[in-house]
Amino acid sequence: MDLEFPHVIFYYSLIIIREFTIILVLIHMIYKRREPSTMIAWILFIILVPYLAVILYFIFGTRKRRNKYKSEDIHLTKSLSSAEKEYYRVYKNETKGEVEVFVDYVKAYDEFVKSLKEAKKSIYICTYVFKYDEVTQEIIELLEQKAKQKVSIKILIDSLGSLYTYLFQSRLEGLREAGVEIKFFMPIFQIPFRNYINLRNHRKIYIFDNQKVLSGGMNLSNEYFGKEYTDNRWEDILFSCKGSCVEDFFTVFASDWYYASKQRLQFESKTLQTKENTKIRVIPSGPDVKSDFLYETILNEVYLAKKRIWIVTPYFVPNESLSKALIIAKHKGLDIKLITPKNSNHIIADIARSSFMRELADNKIDIKLYNGSMLHAKAILFDDKWAMLGSVNLDNRSLFLNYEVATFVYSPKIIADIESWMNMLLENSTSNMKRASHLRVLFENIMRIVSPQI
Repeated sequence: MDLEFPHVIFYYSLIIIREFTIILVLIHMIYKRREPSTMIAWILFIILVPYLAVILYFIFGTRKRRNKYKSEDIHLTKSLSSAEKEYYRVYKNETKGEVEVFVDYVKAYDEFVKSLKEAKKSIYICTYVFKYDEVTQEIIELLEQKAKQKVSIKILIDSLGSLYTYLFQSRLEGLREAGVEIKFFMPIFQIPFRNYINLRNHRKIYIFDNQKVLSGGMNLSNEYFGKEYTDNRWEDILFSCKGSCVEDFFTVFASDWYYASKQRLQFESKTLQTKENTKIRVIPSGPDVKSDFLYETILNEVYLAKKRIWIVTPYFVPNESLSKALIIAKHKGLDIKLITPKNSNHIIADIARSSFMRELADNKIDIKLYNGSMLHAKAILFDDKWAMLGSVNLDNRSLFLNYEVATFVYSPKIIADIESWMNMLLENSTSNMKRASHLRVLFENIMRIVSPQI
């Protein structure tokens, strides 16, 4: 009996600890005003694997972070009055500039290399993926040359998105020796017990002399662009911006750089005057933005659309509100198209999306599955009014967890170019989805429950 008593104490202690932590998790979710669907997903996870789920919640469960190195959230309205800031809140933060879109990966690569070569003062790079391969070797060599020419170069790389580069940094030593500053965003081994490990920097921002920005969905690796045409490169978008929008991108980069390095950057350049006056709205989202302003903007534009909403995204795992908004838009008679890869590079995302896509298809929304190489581009056309470009996928991770940046562009030429490119994708796409077995549908609907955590 004496031998069994410690085991009984240990067993009941575990039960008490489990129940206490589950209550703590529930209180935390209620306090943070989590959506019911997210709470249900976590509760289901806790029921299935209680101890593991509680640990993972405290690692991955926090969506907004308190910035350790600055006292305010990122915003692009520091020069505005209180009244003007409220006006900005109603989606009026427009700037003017010049935009060019590259959907051909060889032309995108040539533009990137050209921008590197022309830079005379500074090069700022923020990327999710930075691989060491035949494409980035030339980029690294150019950066080393520019650093030796006293060009200020700062590179911010996500440590999880570029895990191999983060773990094996010896190939970056040449850059560092030349004077290039390289920081890894939220280094994994420096924050193993902090829940911020789940909040990744998915932004792609490349700034040259504070006069020109390249952005979009293209990271720095062989999958995205190169100087020759190959069969295995992904379909993606890179776009260039000039004009007052550059300072908005700089503000986003400077905020990320400050968080990673504790170094403040100042925008020391006059805005380049451009011949074109394209309307541009730069909207960051993520843990460093107090509200879900980008998500609200997308939802608002869905409801305001009058004729069409054409969507290109590699991963489609929306929340219920966005899914219902698209269905309502279809019931109003709009032309709704969703173009997504037949098979993406993430099988779990493909399974999780199926329930949402079947629901859209049941409501007569056109689901187009692209048959070409991996479709990694992110773009939305709202009527002939706006084209949304950037790093944002239409999934919960991009919309509510990752650090992202989207750019809304109004230009008849840009909208026509994006529409032409989308039509090319449609020509190589399969209409709608194959019928699924009852067992498959059941599994897809189960995955829908846990989709907020994917």
